[in-house]
Amino acid sequence: MTDSLFDLPLQTFVVNGVRIAARIQGDGPPLLLLHGHPQTHAIWHRIWPELIRTHTCIAADLRGYGDSEKPEATSDHAAHSKREMARDMAELMTTLGHEQFDVLAHDRGARVAHRLALDHAARVRRMMLLDIAPTLDMYEGTTRAFAQAYFHWFWLIQRAPIPETMIEHDPVFYIRSVMGSRPGGLALFAPEALAEYERCAQLPNWATGICEDYRASATIDLQHDRDGRAQGERLRMPVRVFWGERGAVGQNFDVLGLWRAVADDIAGSALPGAHYLAEEIPERVVEEARRLFA
Repeated sequence: MTDSLFDLPLQTFVVNGVRIAARIQGDGPPLLLLHGHPQTHAIWHRIWPELIRTHTCIAADLRGYGDSEKPEATSDHAAHSKREMARDMAELMTTLGHEQFDVLAHDRGARVAHRLALDHAARVRRMMLLDIAPTLDMYEGTTRAFAQAYFHWFWLIQRAPIPETMIEHDPVFYIRSVMGSRPGGLALFAPEALAEYERCAQLPNWATGICEDYRASATIDLQHDRDGRAQGERLRMPVRVFWGERGAVGQNFDVLGLWRAVADDIAGSALPGAHYLAEEIPERVVEEARRLFA
């Protein structure tokens, strides 16, 4: 049996009214893996062979990304809220027969995981998040340095179809520009993974999906976060957060301090990478995952 993520069949499941694509392999407790922007579940390919030795791994594409369905935009951006994306994943795990599970998530997927662990707290056993601070705190703590480093946070939320039209003109250029502008450039990515990101960026409505994801984060998601905090929402399960010591998140925010304010059992540190940690320093990510999910 292959241990290459790319050689596995892509499965599709209809959950929460949308089609979600995923690859599944392994034997052991269930581990849900969620990717970030502008990528797909292929980000896990370098750590996949190690994770499947001890866990049943489910690597899914978020709605709007990869080979998952890309819903039409709504005026309130609710169709792309982290609440709906989290519900997708909760229902996916129910469909697969996993009542409780662990989560390993990066970037946008980590924001979905945060909401998943709040809205479906009894189901998430432990959670490991890569290179994010809480969305609400990042928006409210934005400085010029952060806005310059994460310009796409503010460009993608502009009124449709301005960013969509520009992205659709050359989606491969968009992929290479966003990913290649980080420390390490495009050399960090395996050719087969980069080809997968570029293929999916050219699928119909991909630009709509990514823009609506960010528009939701700047609107309805913030309201959900504010309402939840006012009601005393906190993460009760063990949470570990890691960020790149050369990345913008750690350079602009007190990552661990911000998570301590919203989680009961929290620990973490900077790792010797920038942003795409599972592809940059897979050995360290596996090491930390083993420590938490053992």
